[in-house]
Amino acid sequence: MAELDAELNVLLDQIKSLAADEQIRVTQHAQQEMVEEEINIDEVLEAIGVAIVVENYPEHRRGPCCLLYGRTEAGRSLHAVCTTAQPVLIIITVYETKLPKWKSPTERAT
Repeated sequence: MAELDAELNVLLDQIKSLAADEQIRVTQHAQQEMVEEEINIDEVLEAIGVAIVVENYPEHRRGPCCLLYGRTEAGRSLHAVCTTAQPVLIIITVYETKLPKWKSPTERAT
C-alpha cells in the first residue's frame, strides 16, 4: 500500500509540474465539456495544481490515466481525467463534480 501511495505521489507531482509549465494538450471532448460547463483553462490549471488522485487507471485500454479532483481559487470543484504516460499532459475530460454522478468530489453516487 505504501508503495502504491508513493507511486501516486510521484505521478501527481509529474502531473502538477506539467500543468504548472502549461505542457498540456486539451482534447476536443474536454474542450466541449469545458464550453458546456463554462470552465476555462485557468480554472482547470488551478484545480490540477492542488489536485488529489481520486482514481488511478494504470491499465486503461487507451493507456494509463487518472481522475483528479481539485478546487479552483474561487472554490469550484472540478474533476479532470488526464493521461499519465505522455511527455505532455493530455486532458481527456473536465467537469464539475455534482449529483447525480457524485455524492461528493471524491465519492461516486450509487
